[in-house]
Amino acid sequence: MLRCSTYEIHFGNWSALNHLLDHQNYSAITVLVDDNTEKNCLPIFKDSVRIDDFHIICIPPGELHKNINLCNKIWEEMSALGMDRHSLLINLGGGVIGDMGGFCASCYMRGIDFVQIPTSLLSMTDSSVGGKLGVDFKDLKNLIGLFGDPKMVLIEDRFLSTLPFGELKSGFAESLKHALINDDDFWEKLIKLDLSDYKAWNSLIKHSVSIKLGVVKEDPHEIGLRKILNFGHTIGHAVESLKLQEGNPLKHGEAVALGMIIESFLAEAKGQLKKEDCLRIEAGIDQFFERVEIRPEHFDTIVNRMKSDKKNHSGTIRAALVNRIGQCEYDIEIHPTEIKSALQRYSS
Repeated sequence: MLRCSTYEIHFGNWSALNHLLDHQNYSAITVLVDDNTEKNCLPIFKDSVRIDDFHIICIPPGELHKNINLCNKIWEEMSALGMDRHSLLINLGGGVIGDMGGFCASCYMRGIDFVQIPTSLLSMTDSSVGGKLGVDFKDLKNLIGLFGDPKMVLIEDRFLSTLPFGELKSGFAESLKHALINDDDFWEKLIKLDLSDYKAWNSLIKHSVSIKLGVVKEDPHEIGLRKILNFGHTIGHAVESLKLQEGNPLKHGEAVALGMIIESFLAEAKGQLKKEDCLRIEAGIDQFFERVEIRPEHFDTIVNRMKSDKKNHSGTIRAALVNRIGQCEYDIEIHPTEIKSALQRYSS
C-alpha cells in the first residue's frame, strides 16, 4: 500500500475496498465501465467485492468519446438512478474511464465520492494516481477538467491478462517516462525487459507508481515540479489529437513515446542533453515502439495545437525536457522553428 495526501493506493487488496463499502453506508453505488471492461473486467470485480446491489453505467470505449457530450449522458444516468450526494461512483476501466468518471463524480452535486480501479497498464502506472480529471474539448486533450482525489485507488494486476498486447505496450511508455525523468537505474532495467513476461509487471507497476506519487506529493496541483510528468506529452498530445481528428487514432502511449523522442531531440538541440544520452533514449524507445508517420504539411498544425497546451504562459510554448537520463527540467521555452526541426528529424 502507498499513501497519497488524502487517499491510499492498494495493490490487489480487495479487502480495503470491501472495508470502505461496509463502513461508508453509501445510499447508492454505481460502477462505470465501457463495453470492453464490462465484458472482461466486471466479472473479476463481482467476484471480489461483497456487494450485490449496485448499478452499472456502460459507455463506448476510446478517446474519441472522452468529451462533455458523453459526460452529459453519464450525469443523466446518474440522476435517473437516484444517485445523491451520499452515493459512490466506482470507475472500472482505463485512462478514459478514470479521467471522465472522476470528472463526472467531482462535478455531480458539487462532488460525490469515487474510487479508481484502473484496468490498463497505462492507467495503473499513471493516470489513476494524482487526481487529474477531465475531458477533451475541441480536439484538445484534457482542456476541461479539475483536480480531485478519489476515496482510494485499487490496482489489480489480474486485469492485465484481459488486455491485448498493444494496450500493454502503450502503458509501458509511461513507465519509460517515469524512468527518464527520475530514475536512470529503472531505465536500464526497463529497456532490457521482455514485455511478454507478465510476471515482471507487478514490480514494474509499483515502482512506476512510487515515482509518480513522490512527485505528486511534492506538487499536487502542478505549480512547479509536477510539470516534469508531462515529458513527452507536449508534442505527444498535439500529435495524438491530430491523428484522432484524422480518424487514425494513436494509443496514448504511442503518442507519448514519439513525444519523448522528439522532445529529446529538442533538449539536445538546446545543448541541454548530451548527444549520447539522446541516442540512448531514441534507441531505447524505438525497440518497443514503431515510428509514427508525421507529414511536413502537418508541422504547423502540430505547433498550433501545442500553443493551447496548459503548461504555456506569457504566449510561449513551454515543455519539460530531460537534461540526462533520470533527470528533467520544466518550463523550458521551445520555439516553433525548433519544434519543426525536431519533427523533421523524427520523420526523416
